[in-house]
Amino acid sequence: MPFKSRIKSDELKILSYSNTRMDLLEDDKQYLSNLKKGFEGEVMFDLLTEKLQCNCLILNDLLLKVNNTTFQIDTLIIKDALHFFEVKNFQGDYYYEDKEFYSNKSGNEVLKPLGQIQRGESSLRKLLHKHGFNFPITANVVFINPEFTLYQAPKNKPIIHPTQINGFMKNFDRTPSKLNSRHRKLAELLVSLHITKSPFTQVPTYDYHSLKKGNTCSVCHSFSMTVEGRICRCLKCGHEELVEAAVLRCVEELRTLFPNIKITTNMVHEWCRVVESKKRIGRILDNNYKIVGVHQWAFYE
Repeated sequence: MPFKSRIKSDELKILSYSNTRMDLLEDDKQYLSNLKKGFEGEVMFDLLTEKLQCNCLILNDLLLKVNNTTFQIDTLIIKDALHFFEVKNFQGDYYYEDKEFYSNKSGNEVLKPLGQIQRGESSLRKLLHKHGFNFPITANVVFINPEFTLYQAPKNKPIIHPTQINGFMKNFDRTPSKLNSRHRKLAELLVSLHITKSPFTQVPTYDYHSLKKGNTCSVCHSFSMTVEGRICRCLKCGHEELVEAAVLRCVEELRTLFPNIKITTNMVHEWCRVVESKKRIGRILDNNYKIVGVHQWAFYE
C-alpha cells in the first residue's frame, strides 16, 4: 500500500470530459493523448512498486516547490536512501545523440528526461536541506513501455530500459533497509507540501451551455445509453452499469468541470438526461451527499 497514492489529475479529467462533450482543437487532443499515455505509464510502474516486500515508503505523484521552483516526482521510494524515479512511456525507436533523445521516425528532438531528472533531484536535495533532512538520493529514468528501444544508449547514465526493469526491481527488493521515525517524518512532510493544484494546467475554454449533455458510457464514452430497471446499458458496446453509479459519475464530472457550481437535482437531471425521473436522481443524491438548504434553495455537497 503506497504512503501516497496516484490519482488522475483534474487537468486529465477535464480534458477527457471536454473531449467527450465538445470538439477539442487538435493541439488539445494531442496534449490529452500525451497526458493519458504518461498516466498509463506511471500506473504500469505503480503495479511493480506495489509488489515490493522490502521495508519502504512509496510516494506517488508529488508536486513540490522550493525557492520559487516547482518540480514533479513521478515516484519516490524511501528506503535507507531516497529513490527518485521519472517514468517515461515512450514507444517506438529512439536514438541518443549529444545528450538528447530523438525519434527515429521523425528525427525531432523529444523531451529531455535526463536533464529533467537532474533538475528534480537538485530541487529535492534543496528541499530536504531547507527542512533539516540529509538523505542520499538516487535518481533514474524508467522507460516503462516494452515497445521502446533506445539506440546508441549511453552506459553511464541513470537509465532503466524496459528489458532491465524486472531485474532492477528484484535487486531493489532484495536490498535490506531499515526505516526509522525520520523516514516517516520526511514522508509526512512531503505529502503535506504536495501542491494539489498544478500551476502548469492547460485546459480549453468551455462553459456549461456549450457542453453536450447526457450520460456517457464509462468504457467507450458513447452517448447511446438506455436505462433498464436498475441498470444503465450502452447500446454501442453493451457495457452495463448500475444507474446509481452512472448518476454519481455525472456528478463527479460536474464537480470537476465546474468546481464552484451548486449541485442540484434539476442540474443533475439535465446533465444525465438518460434518467427520466427527478425523484430517482434525488434519492441517489440524498443517499450519497449532504443536502444544504431547503426547497428551491437546496443543493448537495
